[in-house]
Amino acid sequence: MTTAASGGGESAYGIRRALEEGGYIAWTTLIILVVMSAASWYILFTKLFEQQKIINQGRRARTTFWQAPNLREGASKLEKNSAYRQIVDDGILALEQHDKLTDPIDQHDWMANSLSRSQGAIASRLSTGLAFLATVGSTAPFVGLFGTVVGIYRALVKIGQEGQASIDTVAGPVGEALIMTALGLVVAVPAVMAYNWLMRRNKAILEELAKFSNDLHGYMMSGGTVRPAVATTRAAAGTGGAAGTGGTRPAGTTGTTGGTAGGTTGTSGGTTGTTGGTTGALGQSNVSPGGTTSSGSAGGTTSSGPKKV
Repeated sequence: MTTAASGGGESAYGIRRALEEGGYIAWTTLIILVVMSAASWYILFTKLFEQQKIINQGRRARTTFWQAPNLREGASKLEKNSAYRQIVDDGILALEQHDKLTDPIDQHDWMANSLSRSQGAIASRLSTGLAFLATVGSTAPFVGLFGTVVGIYRALVKIGQEGQASIDTVAGPVGEALIMTALGLVVAVPAVMAYNWLMRRNKAILEELAKFSNDLHGYMMSGGTVRPAVATTRAAAGTGGAAGTGGTRPAGTTGTTGGTAGGTTGTSGGTTGTTGGTTGALGQSNVSPGGTTSSGSAGGTTSSGPKKV
């Protein structure tokens, strides 16, 4: 009966001993699994870095791009070679090329198709390497199973040569088979989990890019008058000082109010009111702090004109 440990203190049933007994087939299978595992982890970390970079670019685009007065100035605030910069540049290029078409198609369709192609290119770049993760996740168990089959085959051959199925006879080949099975699972499970996680993050990123492209399409087709709700709210909050509004007064009453921030004057239903030392008669035009004009109504209420975006 063989001893449990070799002369150098190494176990006779250890991983190294099992691989040595397996020969070139066992070592080749091990190397293939190690390469697949290393490549899977490399793709996982590089794709996470790339995805996080695009997510950060989207946050900056929402806070800086839509505050610019025009597209070119907004594009200059985005990072070069970024996904959002690519969409804006492709949109500007498509808008310029539309005027050069000898048989022009509808501008709306032309811009929609151009922005869609730009998104498709970004989606293709984001999905690079994910096919390898799917391949590793689906094939690594079978690579390990190949090593398992070879190990069991060697165990059966050894039993036939020895004429007995003692533990000393089959321990090495069966141990090799079990090791290969375990290695196949160790490689496959992280690859499958990484693939699903990266695909979910890609989906969220592409949804944000599609939303940005839709807002950009509306902006370009409206000549800059249509902007996202968030950008419009911030732009309105940042214009000048806040304008004070006077309450409405019923007809026939007289009231005195302090001077308003914009120096506005209000009229109330046929009576005169003193406002910061200036008087307004019924039906006179008044200038609001935002630069728009409003006219007094018979009921004493005032209506403001459209705001400039």
